[in-house]
Amino acid sequence: MQRTRRRCEGTAMGATVFDLRPGVGIGPFSIGMPICDAFAQIEQQPNIYDVVHVKYHDEDPLKLDIVISFPDHGFHLRFDPWSQRLRLVEIYDVKRLQMRYATSTIGGPSTLATFVAVYALFGPTFPGIYDKERGVYSLFYPGLSFQFPIPNQYTDCCHDGEAALPLEFPDGTTPVACRVSIYDNSSDKKVGVGKLMDRASVPPLPPGSLYMEEVHVKLGKELYFTVGGQHMPFGASPQDVWTDLGRPCGIHPKQVDQMVIHSASDPRPKTTLCGDYFYNYFTRGMDILFDGETHRAKKFVLHTNYPGHADFNSYIKCNFVISVGEGEAEANRAENKITARTNWEQVKEILGECGPAAIQTQGSTSNPFGSTYVYGYQNVAFEVMKNGHIATITLFQS
Repeated sequence: MQRTRRRCEGTAMGATVFDLRPGVGIGPFSIGMPICDAFAQIEQQPNIYDVVHVKYHDEDPLKLDIVISFPDHGFHLRFDPWSQRLRLVEIYDVKRLQMRYATSTIGGPSTLATFVAVYALFGPTFPGIYDKERGVYSLFYPGLSFQFPIPNQYTDCCHDGEAALPLEFPDGTTPVACRVSIYDNSSDKKVGVGKLMDRASVPPLPPGSLYMEEVHVKLGKELYFTVGGQHMPFGASPQDVWTDLGRPCGIHPKQVDQMVIHSASDPRPKTTLCGDYFYNYFTRGMDILFDGETHRAKKFVLHTNYPGHADFNSYIKCNFVISVGEGEAEANRAENKITARTNWEQVKEILGECGPAAIQTQGSTSNPFGSTYVYGYQNVAFEVMKNGHIATITLFQS
């Protein structure tokens, strides 16, 4: 699936020079950064990133990388589909992107990234790897690799596996880089083309990081935050929430209780504006709904942040774990746990079948992704996308 984020006119392609940082990133994009931070950089500089494509696997969003592509600049950002952190910068059109390393520039239309130029700028290194099937020679530096196409008449200069490549071919020409890869160098992996691309991984998070903190859910009772150690029960006050989770990213009233029409026992007029209000914790991937009269937490909404949903990039993924079972031993079994990875068919295997779904449109005119389906069980409701993956879960007390 590919979607264009923006198109603005008037940007001069090639006018920007991107700082090349081996093992770290390029320009404002750093290896390990969350995808929301990358989008924030893009939004802040629309004149530079005027054409942006977002690519992902529509049917199984965990199968392939989420890719942000800049066709005018000739490079991709590849994000791990589960953690949604940047694992690889892939410059696929080196002649389009001018890079700066130390005080020198390389790449772009004016400074070809030849083998001689790369060697002169980055210095000597170990012999690279020749991929006979693709006809590409990869040269490696820590956190950085260059790929050079080898003409058929000069393949004898290389051999399968590790090989030293001469700075020039017999006719005096030198190969020009066709691709550059930037990746984390903490694991000392060599990342190149083909299967070598899969070796790139995200760096470990710093100790105590709250990014995608695992949140354990006891249905109808509480949430437990495993890094900070907070317990967040139903009935918590706004003061409790501020104390444990900090200031919310946003606060907004719940405009209308849209489900009250289905409640025959509710005495309120069906057009009554709801006095309930949300605390939004976008960086934790959750919303907390407070009762407008008692000012107590009555619902928690946890977001998976999958591409293909209208709220994608509004929240960081909530790394929740719901344990289902009568006793502690049963609840701790892996097959009785529901996480952000669990799809709808697997949920039904754990919780059993439920009634028909309510259809949620989220405004059909402004939502290009179509409707989602909401299924309810005791103490929990699942919003499911058309591909069968969970978009949100809503926790409440039946």
